[in-house]
Amino acid sequence: MSTDTTLIAYTRDHPARVTIFLSLIGYAVVIGSFAGFVPVPSLTEETTILFGDAIVVINTIALGALLSGWWFIKRGAVRKHQAAMMTSFGLILLFLVLYVWKQAGGFTKQFVISQGQFLADYATLVTYAYWALLGIHVFLSIVAVPVVLYAVLLGITHTPTELVETRHPQIGRIAVWVWSISLALGILTYVLLNHVYGWAVL
Repeated sequence: MSTDTTLIAYTRDHPARVTIFLSLIGYAVVIGSFAGFVPVPSLTEETTILFGDAIVVINTIALGALLSGWWFIKRGAVRKHQAAMMTSFGLILLFLVLYVWKQAGGFTKQFVISQGQFLADYATLVTYAYWALLGIHVFLSIVAVPVVLYAVLLGITHTPTELVETRHPQIGRIAVWVWSISLALGILTYVLLNHVYGWAVL
């Protein structure tokens, strides 16, 4: 038996263990990058801004693919569902690389409201609302990692017929909701920061 076959068989038999292992690796890479333990090439200000723009495009497409996958499975289009979900998952992996690189190798934007901008007279409340939305986005992003991974691992190690007998349908629904809300809030906070209000280098 090849190593690949062994890994697939182990993942199939122990999806929760593999999910925990991969989630911990992901968390460690992100935290290690921010803490300076994982080397990340430095970015110029222009490249950092470009990465931010690219990330929101990736997340918007990922959200569209995710919702399409949910729509497909509701109508029994299993193959289209699989393709849409794996597309969304692949895009999120690309997002993670760019996000870690941007945050660890670039700079952080500070939310700024200038006089004359929308609801500028309520700047304090708007700022609190922005940070609340961003906080929920980050929290859901963290929570989504093991939920999405578990659903994906079940999906790639079982046939469609077998999946009905697993927790994939239940976990998948949770993953779609958590992941969709997280992506939507990420897009919303990007628009608020970059197009409705403004920012300064933190």
